[in-house]
Amino acid sequence: MLIVKRYRRSGDGWTPNHSKAKAIDVATLIGMADQAYQPTLSQLRAFVAVAECRHFGTAAARLGVSQPTLSQGLAALENGLGVQLIERSTRRVLVTTAGEALLEQAKQILEAADGFVVSAAGVGHALSGPLRIGLIPTIAPYVLPALLPAIRTDLPAVTPQVVEDQTARLLDALRGGALDVAVLALPSDAAGMAEIPLYTEEFVMVVPRSHPLAGRADLTPGVLDELPLLLLDEGHCLRDQTLDLCRSVDAHPIAGDTRATSLTTVVQCVAGGLGVTLVPASAVAVETARGDLTTARFAAPAPGRTVGLVFRASSGRVEAYERLADLIRSVAPGVPRT
Repeated sequence: MLIVKRYRRSGDGWTPNHSKAKAIDVATLIGMADQAYQPTLSQLRAFVAVAECRHFGTAAARLGVSQPTLSQGLAALENGLGVQLIERSTRRVLVTTAGEALLEQAKQILEAADGFVVSAAGVGHALSGPLRIGLIPTIAPYVLPALLPAIRTDLPAVTPQVVEDQTARLLDALRGGALDVAVLALPSDAAGMAEIPLYTEEFVMVVPRSHPLAGRADLTPGVLDELPLLLLDEGHCLRDQTLDLCRSVDAHPIAGDTRATSLTTVVQCVAGGLGVTLVPASAVAVETARGDLTTARFAAPAPGRTVGLVFRASSGRVEAYERLADLIRSVAPGVPRT
């Protein structure tokens, strides 16, 4: 049976009308819920606040809304559900039996919504869970030994996953979502990527101890002309950077047939007397520890590279990755602290 009640507006919402001459017709359908209706969070908050405060004015103040707004939200909720949740009168506010049955569930929905917002903020501003980090081969062996323990200590909620590869493939993995961040030489010149500079390091020449340049600290890039310069294989950015340096000073190093995919192999070829090479400052301590090797350095301003953290600009995690960048800067070997 369809039951229609007529109400009039009072200070605390709608109250049963006993004077037809002054009635404002508002039809409330009892037991006839709109199956397509979806309550809003503001409507649920209005219901919970009135049910807990038992007073419209106090509930409105708690939510920071006007009393008419609160009353309208509650009325819309009741009309949409087809259920009276609050019994109003000029003297008191009561929660109906139906309201008592639904009150706890309404609270749980609001708590879940608030928790969702908090979690979303955490995802955007904190690092947790798997973190897929790409590094180029001329960085990974020298940064990871200190970086991984630092992540365990400073970012215990993070589970790092490491991929070492050449720059082009790391950028492809970033674009495809297979990596979260990559540590490589800047600029990446990749569309859609954001960059956080980490540090700048100079290039250092590695030579045998018996070499005429051993121990020098006043080299100029022109010294590379006609030197037997050993390079990494094609695809490595350090090779390209070294060749760019040579071109910038019109130097023509002696090219050999040696091909190597790792900096360690190149340096060991230097130890074997096959030539000289340039390595980033962060690699010097590790790579010159074996063999009869030493270094020669360029006068200021020395040629070098800027290392940075690269990630998708659309990720929305700049603040989180800034924290990772700070951690990398704090452990990077052989570079000045800024």
